[in-house]
Amino acid sequence: MRSDNRLSRMLHVLIHMAEHDAPLTSESIGKMLNTNPVVVRRMMSGLRERGYVQSEKGHGGGWVLTRKLSELTLLDVYQALGEPPIFALGLADSEPKCLVEQAVNAGLDGALSESRRLLLARFSTIRIDQLARDFQERLKQHPEYRGLLPGQHPDHDPHCG
Repeated sequence: MRSDNRLSRMLHVLIHMAEHDAPLTSESIGKMLNTNPVVVRRMMSGLRERGYVQSEKGHGGGWVLTRKLSELTLLDVYQALGEPPIFALGLADSEPKCLVEQAVNAGLDGALSESRRLLLARFSTIRIDQLARDFQERLKQHPEYRGLLPGQHPDHDPHCG
């Protein structure tokens, strides 16, 4: 089963949005993520519905944040994405007749449910501005970006498409 990387990708996009003064188009985000602008719009739609971003059409338009990163948690973004599956593990049969499989399901289901609960609780404690600050610290240490003033960013980040 393929991993669902929408949460990671949207966190990446939100931090870039916060770093730019101008709106980011679906096309520019698509290049950054190496995906189609239609996919970008689909992923951003849940964030827009929750009021975290907005989009403007036409020349000079694009996506902008409507909330500060300090007001958003990983859980907020995860929920806005429709709560994609967290685990690739699952039950072979949700209503087995076999008593062995029933016992296996009970053990797996309990462990998976508890793991999911703990992970989502942790997501609720991580604000996106914390990730953005970690990015800023990494940027300061990167040889290509040393010497830039705070708030200055390279024209093109070679590490982001």
